[in-house]
Amino acid sequence: MLVFWNKKLVILSVPKTGSTALETALAPNADMIVSHPPELKHAPLYRYNRFFRPMFERACKTDDMETMAVVREPISWMGSWYRYRQRDILRGQRNSTYDVSFDEFVQAYMQNDQPPFANVGSQAKFIEPRRNGVKVDHLFRYENQARIVSFLQDRLGYDITLERKNSSPAGALEISPETLADFKHRCRAEYEAYESALA
Repeated sequence: MLVFWNKKLVILSVPKTGSTALETALAPNADMIVSHPPELKHAPLYRYNRFFRPMFERACKTDDMETMAVVREPISWMGSWYRYRQRDILRGQRNSTYDVSFDEFVQAYMQNDQPPFANVGSQAKFIEPRRNGVKVDHLFRYENQARIVSFLQDRLGYDITLERKNSSPAGALEISPETLADFKHRCRAEYEAYESALA
C-alpha cells in the first residue's frame, strides 16, 4: 500500500497485479509505504476501510482520500499465482504447485475447502465495496499498463517508468475446456470485478 497525502491517493496492492513494480517506481515519492507484513502491504479494501481510513479521518482530519487498485484477467491472475508457487524454493512446502498441473490447481481453487497450494484469495473480495459506501475509486485492468501509467502521471505530476518486478517464472498453462467453463461459472464474481475495471 502506498499513500500520497497531498495528492489524496491511496494505492491498494492487489497481489499478482504488478504491485511490486508500482512500489519500486513510486515509493521514493510516497508519504507512507506499507511493504511489510504481507497482510498490511496487501490490505484489501475491507481492511483499509476498517483500519486505515478511520486513522486518516480521526487522526489526520481528512475524509477525501481516494483509492486505486489494479485487477487482472482472472485466469491470467490464477496462472501468475500457479507459476509463482512453482519456484524451487517452495518445493516440498504445502503451498507449492511444483507437482500440480494448472488444471488441477484451478480445480482445487474452486473447492470449498481449498488445499494450501490453491488458497490464493480473491480479487473480487479484495475490492468488494463496503456497506458504508467505501469503494475503490479508480480501478484499472492490469493488461492496460499505459492507462495505469497515464493516470498516475496525471495524478502525481511526474513521469513514471514501470519495470517488471517479482515476476512469476515462465511456464505453460494448460487447462481443459471443462475446467475453464466451470471456473467461469463458479467464479463469475472474479469476472464481474474485472469487467468493472477501466479497460
